[in-house]
Amino acid sequence: MSLGTPESRYELVSGLEIHVQLNTNTKIFSADSASFGALPNQHISTVSLALPGALPKLNKEVVAKAVRIGLALNCTVNQLNHFDRKNYFYADLPKGYQITQDNQPICINGFLEVELNDGSKKKIGINRIHLEEDAGKSIHDQDDQYSLVDLNRAGVPLIEIVTEPDIRSAEEASALLSEIRKLVRHLNVSDGNMEEGSLRCDANISIREKGTSSFGTRCEVKNLNSMRNVRRAMEFEFGRQVEVISEGGKIIQSTLNFDADKGTTSPMRTKEEANDYRYFADPDLSPIYISDEWLSEIKAAMPALPNEISTQLIAEFGISKADATLFAEDTDLLHYFNQTLPEVKVKKTLINWLIGPIRAVLSEKGIAIGAYKIKPDQLAKAINLVDDKKLTQQIAIQQLLPAAEESTGVDVAVLAERLNLLISENSNELDGFIDEVLNKYPQQVEAYKKGKKGVLGLFVGDVMKLAKGRADAKKLNELILEKLK
Repeated sequence: MSLGTPESRYELVSGLEIHVQLNTNTKIFSADSASFGALPNQHISTVSLALPGALPKLNKEVVAKAVRIGLALNCTVNQLNHFDRKNYFYADLPKGYQITQDNQPICINGFLEVELNDGSKKKIGINRIHLEEDAGKSIHDQDDQYSLVDLNRAGVPLIEIVTEPDIRSAEEASALLSEIRKLVRHLNVSDGNMEEGSLRCDANISIREKGTSSFGTRCEVKNLNSMRNVRRAMEFEFGRQVEVISEGGKIIQSTLNFDADKGTTSPMRTKEEANDYRYFADPDLSPIYISDEWLSEIKAAMPALPNEISTQLIAEFGISKADATLFAEDTDLLHYFNQTLPEVKVKKTLINWLIGPIRAVLSEKGIAIGAYKIKPDQLAKAINLVDDKKLTQQIAIQQLLPAAEESTGVDVAVLAERLNLLISENSNELDGFIDEVLNKYPQQVEAYKKGKKGVLGLFVGDVMKLAKGRADAKKLNELILEKLK
């Protein structure tokens, strides 16, 4: 007989169904705009309204994006696949069925490896990726008597990524969802914005006694729209099922809602089986054929994936994994880095600037690197001026680059000279500044000569102020020390 608390006797068994809204300009089967944020029912047509005689026509870009994410998830691409009708009634599903893929999805048999907090890695299988259309949106809180329907989202293209039941903890589920979001953004498949519904997931959750291999009865928690809610829902549902089983109860297969305010799940309906949907091939859409040539084109256009980029940056520049991850996960930052790199004399210096002072400037402005007005060639010249000891980094960040932002396309080297920002090569001028400072602090000079070396910083700081920052700190140190002798 097993000992310990009920929770210690059982393990979580879970798989995710991750819905990714593709970032195409138009919907999957019509020319309606697929953009987010329009007024209700602005992006509709005869197709999305399912008016009699209106026929769907497949958006080719949807197929290409599904293949891209399938390749990134190590899937086999089904080069011949087709669409099916999934029959069920929602008020915001005008046709009374959803066009999806049942037994012939576009991608199958993949996997994704995720890294956990303790540094261990977990390989999670990807059962399938299938294409489908989104439903509209029912709104229940804007009228006391009626529910309202917005069909802007009806027909927006989705891929559904269905994992194997390989997940054994809320941490693994959260890590997987985080990796999927990074990938879809990196591949320009989706914006991955969970707040806008571009990425959401359903979690199938069951439990079983540790050491057993059979599966328990699963419950599906619907429409989890944040990493935090995925973890909370999974942890609560695990505890609930353990409690039910421990008290001699039976888990009823059902679809659950997650209350984010209370952190609890509650039944929505008993779980449908596949035959409830009466799947059959859609007669209005031809099968999808992905030729060898087209598949080769898509593969050739695939960028390096984040893990590959991170590994390469660590090997080439000797930076930390955390720093490498910043570049690997931000495609705009990586693009800016790659544009700037050929012009920079000391390559690693560029990384230090981008993750240090430039990142601080962007944070202060509240913008991403793509909105930064300093062009890659301008930043490269500023960095080179600093590395050549012609300009201090502080002056470059605080004066030169802000001035360059106000003058589109200006040569920063010319601008630095025009603004008199370059380090002074006039030793006589620096000598005068040093004499002025040392005469100002006779007691501190005596203290230094008696061994109080800490006052040197005071001298350097005051001379730098007189020089208005236009002095090389190392050279200044040497000149002051020479004077103090």
